Amino acid sequence: MKHGRMGLRSITVLLVCMVVILSLLLTDLLVSSSIGKNIRDQQAEKARTIAAIISESTNVKEGLETKTPQSIQEFTKRIRKKSSVLFIVVMDMNGIRQSHPDPKKIGKRFAGGDEQKSLHGKSYVSVSKGTLDKSLRAFAPIYNEKNQQIGAVAVGISLNNVNEAIRDGHRRIVLGSLIGLLVGILGAILLANYIKKILFGLEPSEIAKILEERSTMLQSVREGVIAVDKEGNITLANRSARRLFVKAGLAPEPIGLSIQEYMPTSRLDDVLSTGESHYDEEQFINGVAIVVNRVPLVVNEEIVGALSTFRDKTEVNILAEQLTGVKMYVEALRAQSHEFMNKLHVILGMVQMNYYDELKTYIHQLVNHRVDESSSVTKSIKDHALAGFLMGKMSYAREESVELTFSADEVIPEPSDPHVTHHLITIIGNLIDNAIDSVRHQASKKVSVMLVYKNNKLTIQVTDTGCGIPSDTMNQIFKKGFSTKGTSRGFGLHLVKQTIDELGGQIVIDSFINSGTTFYIDIPYETRRDQVD
Repeated sequence: MKHGRMGLRSITVLLVCMVVILSLLLTDLLVSSSIGKNIRDQQAEKARTIAAIISESTNVKEGLETKTPQSIQEFTKRIRKKSSVLFIVVMDMNGIRQSHPDPKKIGKRFAGGDEQKSLHGKSYVSVSKGTLDKSLRAFAPIYNEKNQQIGAVAVGISLNNVNEAIRDGHRRIVLGSLIGLLVGILGAILLANYIKKILFGLEPSEIAKILEERSTMLQSVREGVIAVDKEGNITLANRSARRLFVKAGLAPEPIGLSIQEYMPTSRLDDVLSTGESHYDEEQFINGVAIVVNRVPLVVNEEIVGALSTFRDKTEVNILAEQLTGVKMYVEALRAQSHEFMNKLHVILGMVQMNYYDELKTYIHQLVNHRVDESSSVTKSIKDHALAGFLMGKMSYAREESVELTFSADEVIPEPSDPHVTHHLITIIGNLIDNAIDSVRHQASKKVSVMLVYKNNKLTIQVTDTGCGIPSDTMNQIFKKGFSTKGTSRGFGLHLVKQTIDELGGQIVIDSFINSGTTFYIDIPYETRRDQVD
């Protein structure tokens, strides 16, 4: 995590706390206002109810008509104690008190100045300050049996009590809010920890960085990569995959499409159903050959999708041919080096034994032979890499005690495409190696190579005096991995056939048991313009 940037846990806790605090503040504001209003209304209703009861009391009515305030005082005193109100004051039509919590104030005029409407037959609630305290007052008129108003009653509830009830409600709200805040903080911490656990302890910025890096890596690889979910819908396709899809004539944007509809030959649905992996298989997309690997994606022992990596088979073939050519170059150089060392040993022995005349003759023979051999090859083949390769094969054949001859009816010009040289080395090299293997245990150990160039076509003929190819295996010799010489073999002729097909050529085999085999190959051969004549 970068310095100065808040972590996921801190951000989550902060945001949750802000939401909880804001919610609690709004709740406190709205609920407190509502509670305050409800408490005031409840207390006002209580005062009105008590006032209505007092106004209907027979004792009060008789006391007012007989002008005996003592009976009124005793009755209101009992009601006041039971109802816990601040005061109950009964007054006559002149506003003179007939009852009061303080008996000394009976017979005096009602204080507060808000009683006049009640003396005119009105029931109402007001707030005013009298002799006791500022209070919430409910007034009700008192009528006799003849429906004549004979006085009024005022029931007062201290506003201090009302405000205290409101404060008590507010304290409960604040306490609940604090508890809610603590629960919110705890929940935020648990939520943040849970999210961190799901994200393997990584911060969002780290996840974004990893995603960006992985995406760049995926788009940078030369192999095509395509992935599907367990329903078989395409979820990923990198740049190389899209480029190859376009080459095959498919839509360039496959994301979200069904793999079975988009590319029916993918066999990813088989991987999803069986869970088996496929490696190095050949597949065709609208005629484009690719080499494919397919593997299931398993999470918690459940197949959640499948992944396929692939590459254009042409690129793979070119690489294989280049590697094969390099290997053959190395073998040819090793054979030449070995042959040269043997001749040096002969020369050293003759020098040590003072056979100078014989040494002179031997060296002349070597020089003439090498000149004749190299002159024959280099004059016939203008491609230096191919000529050097053939000379190396001749050295290798001599090392194996095999007579390898080369001939060409006409000069073989250099090809216009340098890659064709690698193809020729692959074809000729594998055929020569097979021929040498075939004659190794024969009495006559002869192999011949002949090249003919005519009308932009090159004919290659490789003949050996080996044991021949049985008819029952003739149709299998080009299969990858097939060999009668043991395991880990059977790739040379497969590569020869593959290369010939790629060049648009043909191959014919003429073989007789115990008499030998001849391979005839015809391939198109475009030459450089400066060598046409």
